[in-house]
Amino acid sequence: MAPTRTFTDLYVEVQQFYARQMRQLDDRKLEAYAETFTEDAEFGHTPGREPARTRAGIVADLFEFHKKFENDPVQRRHWFNMIDVEPQDDGSIRSTCYALVVTTRPNGTPTIAPSCVVNDILVRGADDELLTKYRRVDHDQLF
Repeated sequence: MAPTRTFTDLYVEVQQFYARQMRQLDDRKLEAYAETFTEDAEFGHTPGREPARTRAGIVADLFEFHKKFENDPVQRRHWFNMIDVEPQDDGSIRSTCYALVVTTRPNGTPTIAPSCVVNDILVRGADDELLTKYRRVDHDQLF
């Protein structure tokens, strides 16, 4: 039986999930990041590219995406904020939030780009943990 959660409990749980998920991405722990998605997940994050599908596809897509940073000493930080959590009748959670990507290079000034809206469907895994089933990232500069 699933535990009883208040909306506040759920909201905090979603925030904590995003904090851990984004730390894995920013630390380039790409396999661990992909483990936060369902096996059949869909992840669309870059304009003009087909969404990645499945955990293995997400890992392959992210390794390909991060090749452009191989010779670039850059630290990227993904900031999720203004999270709107909507529990659905089927037990899933629709989450929409703003995301800013902060990029910093040694001795440089941090830059913010892109600014995005992240549209997620979160579900419960076998151990009642949150997993991302669907993610679409819409970039603000393409409005």
